[in-house]
Amino acid sequence: MAVMINIKNISKQYKDSDYQSLESVVLQIPQQSVFGLLGPNGAGKTTLISILCGILKPTSGSFEIDGSSSVQNPSEIKNKIGVVPQEYALYPTLTAFENLMYFGSLYNVPKKELKLKITDYLTHLGLSNFMHKKVQTFSGGMKRRVNLIAGILHNPKVLFLDEPTVGVDVQSRATIISYLKELNKKGTTIVYTSHLMAEAEDFCTDIAIIDQGKIFIQGTPKELIQNTPNACNLEEVFIALTGKNLRDVV
Repeated sequence: MAVMINIKNISKQYKDSDYQSLESVVLQIPQQSVFGLLGPNGAGKTTLISILCGILKPTSGSFEIDGSSSVQNPSEIKNKIGVVPQEYALYPTLTAFENLMYFGSLYNVPKKELKLKITDYLTHLGLSNFMHKKVQTFSGGMKRRVNLIAGILHNPKVLFLDEPTVGVDVQSRATIISYLKELNKKGTTIVYTSHLMAEAEDFCTDIAIIDQGKIFIQGTPKELIQNTPNACNLEEVFIALTGKNLRDVV
């Protein structure tokens, strides 16, 4: 399968830090995969995602997304990616429709096309009856679904998802995952982080486990389980590789 994201020896050391948050990370993410980047708190996954999204600059190394270089063509990359952060990136006093019109305009989606897209996405995600309600009145699951739509209005080739179902009800989680699977079948490559191992095992086609700034292992969920002694599921693989020590950070 073709490579969508090619990560070449990326390292990151924050100012005044005594250690590297990422250490010579080499990783290839296949085109049209659902790629899970999993790791404990402080493992480096958020740092790596932030670099791929252009939020942070690496200390060294580079990457390519869909053939565009982070060094030579960073603006091209921004047009090819969508980002759905863990925190809600919405204006609470605006309606769902108003929020999405605003975010869609930032991507220069034509107004007529944007209105049709928003209506379609809200309908697919069960929010058509609430499109003209203020987001501050929404439940957590409803906000998560609007947050997702905001990241896909420009039809990105790659969608980065940081804990897309954290803190939502079972029905919202099922709706979000089902819709993401539809997007993936249509060609969108998904890069996903989560602490929900059962969800990742079911959702992801490929997984890399990162800890202490290094990639420990990569493969399909089935391969990782089969290659880890006494492991029956992905959570047991995760514990076997990263240990049982608490990873509290402040």
